[in-house]
Amino acid sequence: MILKMSEELKKKEAKRKKSLGELGELFGIKALVDNKFEKIVNLNDIKMNYPFADLYAEKDGKKYVISIKARNKYQKNGTLNSRYKLGSNAYSKAKYAAKEWKAEAYWMAVQFDKKRVSIYFGSLAELNQSNGIPIRKCESGTVGTCLVKDKKHYFDFSYFDNKE
Repeated sequence: MILKMSEELKKKEAKRKKSLGELGELFGIKALVDNKFEKIVNLNDIKMNYPFADLYAEKDGKKYVISIKARNKYQKNGTLNSRYKLGSNAYSKAKYAAKEWKAEAYWMAVQFDKKRVSIYFGSLAELNQSNGIPIRKCESGTVGTCLVKDKKHYFDFSYFDNKE
């Protein structure tokens, strides 16, 4: 019985994280549109789990492949979720996606709390081979650009919240 419950909890947590990621992609697309990006393509529609990138977009003649990482602003213990991992082999996967789309690799960090969302955007190159997005540096303006800052969202976040 305990083993079964553990498996059910793991499945529930995996669904929660997947849903949060999908929500982050929707907010990311909206942020790109609001910031005058064009020709936005959801790469997951072409190939599920496309290497590195979730989106392709263009702005002012520049082409981007963008990995979106959506997370809760706070960890279960209440501290800031300060580093969003890019995943295994992020740089080699990014190189593949960039070559395929003749674009530059970028990341987007979508930070949710119960009532607000912030979105940060930056070049993979500026992370200097780090495998994570440093949220404190994003918040302070030393890494990336803030596309959305503490904007109120209007949905029940209880399903996505990581507090039990």
